[in-house]
Amino acid sequence: MTYDMTELQRERSMGAVGTESDREVRRISMAGLPGRRTEVADELWSAATDIGFFQVVDHGIDLAEVRRAFAMAEAFFALPTEAKARYPKRFNSGWESLTQIRPSVGTPDQKESYQVTLSNMDDLWPGDDVLAGFTSTILEFEHKCWALAMELLSMFADKLGFDREFFTRAHEPTSPGYQSTLRLLHYFAVAPDADLGGMWRAGAHTDFDCLTLLFQREGQGGLQVCPGKEMESQVWTSVQPSDDAITCNIGDMLMRWSDDDLPSNFHRVRSPGPNDDRGSRYSIAFFAQANKDVLIEGPRAKYPPISAEDYLRQRIAANFAK
Repeated sequence: MTYDMTELQRERSMGAVGTESDREVRRISMAGLPGRRTEVADELWSAATDIGFFQVVDHGIDLAEVRRAFAMAEAFFALPTEAKARYPKRFNSGWESLTQIRPSVGTPDQKESYQVTLSNMDDLWPGDDVLAGFTSTILEFEHKCWALAMELLSMFADKLGFDREFFTRAHEPTSPGYQSTLRLLHYFAVAPDADLGGMWRAGAHTDFDCLTLLFQREGQGGLQVCPGKEMESQVWTSVQPSDDAITCNIGDMLMRWSDDDLPSNFHRVRSPGPNDDRGSRYSIAFFAQANKDVLIEGPRAKYPPISAEDYLRQRIAANFAK
């Protein structure tokens, strides 16, 4: 069944360069969470309903673990192309390069990625003879990301009137229908004399999921967000990377689940400016995407119910080269 993908219609209108302005992307501490749950939930809701983006600190994932995951990502992308090609992208898992074409710009994102979806990884892991410790490191990091995402989503569940474990059940990792994805990303270095006209490291888009956790490195910027109320004028705000902060954003699934109370806003990764570092840029994203058999339906039933499997399949089909 094909559904009306309102999100795609919005995305096709977002290819302009636009203008840039400064605005706050809030940093929210999760320290002492059990005793501060109501306070933190209020802060998350306020930031999410404002621009749909926020950063969390004191989040419980040790920086050493983050750095190990980045080191493994760099090592994987440094493999020869023919080695990476042994793990080709299959739906939402495996390696791809220059195949993601955003409806907003119609040109390939200038990057490669390796995606881990636990239910769909047969023959897609490089063995220890290829990359020692890669699988165990990435699996452990994926679980840490899942646990943090579920903690954050449990506070949104409270606010939406769902029971606290609602989203945790919807993202059960032992299910054969598990769809959450950890994505290692490598944006290609740009030659000093390259003409960057019309080139985007990642064109303007919204995320397909419920909640995204994005790990970035200090000094490797480029991420920009355009809040929904600024869509027509396309005013973009840069999100500064920080080693100690995880940048989070609401995705389309949660926007639907909240009957649009929580906005899934546009973001992009711009190409380096004339005074920016033109070297490689690495990031790691965890996409909390509900399991295949879960039905997405908001408390006020603003939209027709749709299975998470159908929803994700249609969004991915619209964003990758056939």
